[in-house]
Amino acid sequence: MNWITNYVRPRINSIFSRREMPENLWHKCKECGTMLFHRELSDNLNVCTNCDHHMAITPRERFTALFDGGVFTDVAVPEPKADPLQFRDQKKYPDRMKAAQKATGEKEAMLVARGEIGRTPIIAAAQDFSFMGGSMGMYVGNAIIAAAQEAVRLKRPLILFSAAGGARMQEGILSLMQMPRTTVAVEMLKEAGLPYIVVLTHPTTGGVTASYAMLGDVHISEPNALICFAGPRVIEQTIREKLPEGFQRAEYLLDHGMLDRVTKRTEMRDELITITRMLMNQPPAVRGDLPAPEPEAEATKAPVEKAPAKK
Repeated sequence: MNWITNYVRPRINSIFSRREMPENLWHKCKECGTMLFHRELSDNLNVCTNCDHHMAITPRERFTALFDGGVFTDVAVPEPKADPLQFRDQKKYPDRMKAAQKATGEKEAMLVARGEIGRTPIIAAAQDFSFMGGSMGMYVGNAIIAAAQEAVRLKRPLILFSAAGGARMQEGILSLMQMPRTTVAVEMLKEAGLPYIVVLTHPTTGGVTASYAMLGDVHISEPNALICFAGPRVIEQTIREKLPEGFQRAEYLLDHGMLDRVTKRTEMRDELITITRMLMNQPPAVRGDLPAPEPEAEATKAPVEKAPAKK
């Protein structure tokens, strides 16, 4: 028996012919520990199929699932001054911004878009918690104002998805000034008689909760989202008492009248279509018989000419 031919060579071939398995094919649910195939998780909008734990989702992924056919158009947001306070902690503020932009592929912590849901034209804004904790700085303030102005101009409702750790400390008092600025932007919508719907996602805290996140006509939350001004640990250390189970979570706030609904992410689109059309005094949406809007037609809203009938 030739052991080199029969054993060594097949062993070497098997080693070098192995296909490397990508590391991101499987994701572990932090809540129940279930291993989830990436495609299955993505199709379920980053919601665990075993325990319904809602994982983080980017604004673009959210908008792709929200808008008809995944078609939407970005709304331009005015650029603020890059580093107004010349702030530096362990890193310079511009360096932190570059790192966040590289990690997320986005310019800032909020994305504003226009499109249609159930053939209902809307303006939508969403915060990205992975971008410096979704912190509210001057850009976020500008984004909400731009969203409100676009909604008033086009006479569309505004739907906002909040996810933030609060104000951005690198911008100091300038970040806190976004609280009254965004409040004025919301007032513009109310004066125009346009609905303002807020979807609170995990987590929504600090100055965001103290301003535009709690000023909606309707407040909806994803399950088990942390919604608060000061976190539970800070409150426990201040009052030196143990807080109730689930304190400041979405279900607790729903029971105590701070929220209107708690809705799963997979059911959120249908919920928003129903509520939006109801607030706009429109009939219920007709589902399943209309094609997705064309990107150019949605962006320009040009009238479509009918072809002449054949003789």
